[in-house]
Amino acid sequence: MIRRALQAIHRSPGDAWTVEKLARAAGTSRANFARRFSAGVGQPPMACLSQHRLDLAADLLLGDHRLTTAAVAARVGYSTPYSFSHAFKVHHGVSPRLYRRNRHPASSLAP
Repeated sequence: MIRRALQAIHRSPGDAWTVEKLARAAGTSRANFARRFSAGVGQPPMACLSQHRLDLAADLLLGDHRLTTAAVAARVGYSTPYSFSHAFKVHHGVSPRLYRRNRHPASSLAP
């Protein structure tokens, strides 16, 4: 059950996931899913989704320096670059732009 939800998150991280939608993907009720997911994974489903999105965003920022922050935000499921930048900074300790610059020096040479 949990595996099906995690596969859905990894397959489509940018989808507008809710606990209810993940429970449907897992084939169980919302309450049962939330309880079993938290017990099995060690964090609530939406926290796991956020962590996955922000880790994926970090990979995207380093993997393709042509992607703008807005493009990365959209790809990983954030509705605005501002909300993405805020969440990224909370999770990684720096803004997406500084993360890219500090981890990928060649990107700071790009115009």
